[in-house]
Amino acid sequence: MTAGPLDRLDEAGRAAIGEVVALLAADPRAPSSVRDPGEAWRVHVADSLSALEIPSLAAVKRIADVGSGAGFPGLALAAALPGAEVDLIESVERKCEFARMAAERAALRNVCVVCERAEDWARRGPPEGGRERYEAVTARAVGRLSTLAELASPLLVGGGTLVAWKGRRDAEEEAELRRAQGHVGMELEEVRWVGPFAGSRNRHLHVLRKSGPTPEGLPRRAGMAKKRPLGRG
Repeated sequence: MTAGPLDRLDEAGRAAIGEVVALLAADPRAPSSVRDPGEAWRVHVADSLSALEIPSLAAVKRIADVGSGAGFPGLALAAALPGAEVDLIESVERKCEFARMAAERAALRNVCVVCERAEDWARRGPPEGGRERYEAVTARAVGRLSTLAELASPLLVGGGTLVAWKGRRDAEEEAELRRAQGHVGMELEEVRWVGPFAGSRNRHLHVLRKSGPTPEGLPRRAGMAKKRPLGRG
């Protein structure tokens, strides 16, 4: 039988994520419309862990999960990669509160919740901020590819990886990303279909590499990457 994403979890990791799934089902404040545990394992957990097919993500020691929401993919990756530090970056306090509660309940000590806009967190270097601190950035259902590349660039070390979860491929969106690459110092390396394992049969992972130093002017003012994406024709 072909191994699936959930096989990336050892016994302790499976137990930890089981606590998160149980909290999603029980807490009416959970920032997710998926409450059924069976569905949550597929739609959230397996979907998150599908990215571990990307070797450059599976090997890193420091990850920033941008726009983390209910904590995915960050919580699942933290459970599967106990040797990695995972920062969940989320600007909405109620979502941050849930993510903190979920990490505590799951005893995921390698998780830290950063309740800030990604742009603001990227303005400051460690330990007060996240500028050029991470080997990988993840973003699941957060925004357009050019926006994600712009947000990731100042967070990543040179050569770092962005993995962006997207649905059906969009030629216009990918063309926008190509036009933006030089402005954000990121290059598209791979687009991988992971539909057999993930929460959507059209799920694609876009893998980008930081190709040089962080360009001057990044990050822009909070919200600009979404309102006025670089590369928009």
